[in-house]
Amino acid sequence: MSLAGQTAIVTGAARGIGAACARAFAEHGARVVLADVLEEECTATAAEIAADTGEPTLAVRADVSREEDCAAVLEACLDRFGQCDILLNNAGIIAPGSILDGTVEDFDRVIAVNLRGPFLLGRLVARHMVERGIKGTIINMSSTNSVVAIPDQLPYAASKGGIQQLTRVMAMALAAHDIRVNAIGPGTILTEMAKVTMNDEKARRTIMSRTPLGRPGDPSEVATVAVFLASDYASYLTGETIFPDGGRLSLNYTVPLREDG
Repeated sequence: MSLAGQTAIVTGAARGIGAACARAFAEHGARVVLADVLEEECTATAAEIAADTGEPTLAVRADVSREEDCAAVLEACLDRFGQCDILLNNAGIIAPGSILDGTVEDFDRVIAVNLRGPFLLGRLVARHMVERGIKGTIINMSSTNSVVAIPDQLPYAASKGGIQQLTRVMAMALAAHDIRVNAIGPGTILTEMAKVTMNDEKARRTIMSRTPLGRPGDPSEVATVAVFLASDYASYLTGETIFPDGGRLSLNYTVPLREDG
């Protein structure tokens, strides 16, 4: 699955899934622009990927909820590499909260990064691709939480549900330009944040009881899906979401009965 000669932008690329995807793109021959609010860590990750793969990289500090930052990411990409062929909207945050106790501030903050960000940068990159006649691909990072509900993760679930429809609408609008838009919906992936949760035995058992493969995924297992979607192997795939979730969404599990049930 060669990406040789192509340029990719990856947001939320300093660590975790974003860093793994940026590395995988470079390993398959792409030049990569890594964008993140964590400037120093993003710069270090970009340098490490370049050293390991021999492909040029560029680190850009960006808060994707800000339109001017999104514009700066694309501008930096064009100044350095001339064009953008692949966009992976990966940047995302979590803030707990239910419909009863969640705050408006947390809801707005999560939506701004997780949904507004992909819209802003996706629009800019899509316009660039159309203007240049680039048959590119845009990948949005969704989640199993776009399909199933966790009561105390309202902002995150709502943002990822929005990503599902954003992906479909973008795909339909851009199909006439041979630009493909798809999404990836990971389950439990062993990022630094997930490792903290998985160190709690009760939490680990609960999560794994909903995962037929019986283990968390590795960021590299999401990255392989990203490479596939960015490559010509997925040339007839648009408007879809692939769920690397260990079988979670296929599992029909029960919840404890209520006493008054």
